[in-house]
Amino acid sequence: MAGLLALTACGTGTAEEDGRMTVVASFYPMEFLAEEIGGEHVSVSPLTKPGVEPHDLEISPRQTAELGEAGLVVYLKGFQPAVDRAVEQSGPEHVAEAGSYTELVEHGGGHEEEGHREESGEHGEVEAGHEEEHGEEHGGEHEGHEHGEGALDPHVWLDPVKYAEMAEGVGKALAEADPDHAADYRENAGELAGKLRDLDADFRAGLKDRRTDTFVTTHAAFGYLAERYGLHEESIAGLDPESGPSGAHLRELHTVVEEDGVGTVFLEPGADGGAAESLAADLKLRTDVLDPVEGVSDGSRGEDYLEIMRANLQALRKALGAR
Repeated sequence: MAGLLALTACGTGTAEEDGRMTVVASFYPMEFLAEEIGGEHVSVSPLTKPGVEPHDLEISPRQTAELGEAGLVVYLKGFQPAVDRAVEQSGPEHVAEAGSYTELVEHGGGHEEEGHREESGEHGEVEAGHEEEHGEEHGGEHEGHEHGEGALDPHVWLDPVKYAEMAEGVGKALAEADPDHAADYRENAGELAGKLRDLDADFRAGLKDRRTDTFVTTHAAFGYLAERYGLHEESIAGLDPESGPSGAHLRELHTVVEEDGVGTVFLEPGADGGAAESLAADLKLRTDVLDPVEGVSDGSRGEDYLEIMRANLQALRKALGAR
């Protein structure tokens, strides 16, 4: 009888020990949403453990089975192909695909034409209501998220406004999966969305009166953040952090740095500086850290998403000469 009850609990997505619903989250930004919104009613199990590069994640048969038994699976389609395959294979009853709650777009991260760069500030003023409408039109069907040219940029959580839209969507998914606690999930989602919009306000205020709009990163993870606040990201690698830059691209970056008055090259915490450190040394630039918040480690400048993003804001303010 005890064994039967345990199996029944797993099958309904309820944690055996304390009755909380089991939520499987693909990587840290999804884990943060699930924990903040689920609160005391959920037990969150991350597929990507601390210290593991999310792009390199491999899913074991046991983890695939856990996906099928979970009360809710929270993931971002196209960011981790192994997770996409495992979700499809396991067929969980309740799924929150976070990218379906907002609009994803393409970002190249390369040197744009001057005219386009001048227009970039306009995109930073997109109204949240328009994005919500756009996200509903797409209905969550974001085929082609895969990293590469012409692919949708998956790093959407780095835009606090879009991340707030994702939070509200995950709150609705939790309420559907666990109706008994729906009111708490809605309240928690609203509180988190409010904190994220406060973060957006801090970025808008903190990045005013800056000396330059251009910043240089290791890989093109900050396209949404740049678009939101009228900035221009130049990346050494593309959307895929493993892709290396060509000699021609590095020469182009030299020109951009000189023309746009760039004084800092941003590295990522725990990553090999490689070409970024070489570029900084060649041009006598300082280096700093801009965290894509794909995970939290001992090297992170904060203990959660909100703290790390505020550390990113301070790093950007210094690099862009904001007063």
